[in-house]
Amino acid sequence: MRGWHRKLLPYGLVAFAVAAALLPVYWMMTISLKREVDQFAVPPKWFAFEPTLAHYRDAFVERSFAHYLVTSAVVAVLSTACALLLGTLAAYGLARFRLPHKLNTRVALWILSTRMFPPIVTAVPLFLLMGDLQLLDTWASLVIVYTAFNLPFVVWMMRGFFREIPRELEEAARVDGDSRLGALRRVILPLVTPGLAATAVFCLIISWNEFLFALTLTQTDNAMTLPVGIAGRVTQYEIEWGVMSAAGVVAMIPILIFALSVQRYLVRGLSLGAVKG
Repeated sequence: MRGWHRKLLPYGLVAFAVAAALLPVYWMMTISLKREVDQFAVPPKWFAFEPTLAHYRDAFVERSFAHYLVTSAVVAVLSTACALLLGTLAAYGLARFRLPHKLNTRVALWILSTRMFPPIVTAVPLFLLMGDLQLLDTWASLVIVYTAFNLPFVVWMMRGFFREIPRELEEAARVDGDSRLGALRRVILPLVTPGLAATAVFCLIISWNEFLFALTLTQTDNAMTLPVGIAGRVTQYEIEWGVMSAAGVVAMIPILIFALSVQRYLVRGLSLGAVKG
């Protein structure tokens, strides 16, 4: 009996952790399908309620949530692509070129240290800067800020992946007549594809869920992202739980689809470089 309990305990803990993680998601999904009278029922109606799609129609047909969704998707994808492009080149340079006085390590540490500052510290300077550039309430301002915000993370992640790739592979490609950039594109990048996928997932999630800069730099529906649009349903008169939950359910779908599509690369990317030998 004692051995049976020891075997059952890990499964029980895993089941509890999964239930604790999925319970808020299930509750949000049920709220998005409940009528207002059922949302505040006591005791709560976990299963026995009459579903309705009125909140989805209210959010994405009668209101601007569809536009918020498109804005979030465009900004997240563009900023992730720009951060990967610039960060990958910077990480490759830091991993392959030897600078005097250990500048490789110092520059890499300085780049990572920019992520240690609270984002609120840069909110006001970025607002003034974008105002001077006449980029307030535009997609371009969000793409620039999100790219700069994700860039240190990309550099730090990709630098570790590049350092695990033997230099001899590039040297062999260059001996065969390829350029350094050509060796990077045709030899090195295919080998670090799992790392790129893992980094892209994290950057996309950060850009998709970002709230502070989107709230600071946007003023109208033209460039408002989905997190800001959802938070706007909390007013001094009421909180539209059904509409907010419907928008939250739809907001989960693109990230889930992207994560599942790169799942085979994601696990390899997270473990790439974990064992060196």
